Amino acid sequence: MSKLEVLTPANSQLIFIDQQPQMAMGVQSMDRQTLKNNVVGLAKAAKIFNVPTIITTVETLSFSGHTFPELLAVFPENDILERTSMNSWDDQNVRDALAKNATEGRKKIVVAGLWTEVCNTTFALSAMRDVPDYEIYMVADASGGTSSDAHKYAMDRMVQAGVIPVTWQQVLLEWQRDWAHRETYDAVTSLAKEHSGAYGMGIDYAYTMVHNAAERVTHGKRIGPNPAQKTGK
Repeated sequence: MSKLEVLTPANSQLIFIDQQPQMAMGVQSMDRQTLKNNVVGLAKAAKIFNVPTIITTVETLSFSGHTFPELLAVFPENDILERTSMNSWDDQNVRDALAKNATEGRKKIVVAGLWTEVCNTTFALSAMRDVPDYEIYMVADASGGTSSDAHKYAMDRMVQAGVIPVTWQQVLLEWQRDWAHRETYDAVTSLAKEHSGAYGMGIDYAYTMVHNAAERVTHGKRIGPNPAQKTGK
């Protein structure tokens, strides 16, 4: 499989590594609420396109805490692969899950994890060393490090080793590829409205102000304007 081949729902799988509260509390490379928004947006994208998704955690009960509930709510049926090692590749359950998906042609592994400089880097380098057919796509804005430098230099190190940096919205739109794919069109635009910030706001504006579509929500009647009467001199 070539790195020049774009991501598709058929050639991809997704792994979330240690998206847990204690890990998130250590993130200083980006706003943590934005991080969680992007993680959940990526999860919903995978759900839309039926991309197999692995959730793995480290030391849940002794240190890291439970996976973000908003992430688990997207995949309530998924098993959670618990580990002791900071490197997910050290866990056989993780290797087996990845290999099972790879037998279906899903050798492009999309990764979003905490922290970039530890759990993401060690996993990416180890996986690519042991299984050269694997291609790692690191979702930079759904991963976080303990400082801006920690995140940046970990991303640089991985890119130098052959990891491909992406963003969560890039993954979403690469999977969609063509707006003529109507079977996912509505779900993708709805996801963008909810999680894509200015892009989503722009979709709402275009729909309602340019194309005269109905607003997404019902609300009370619009009253006014009603300029206040002048008082005094």
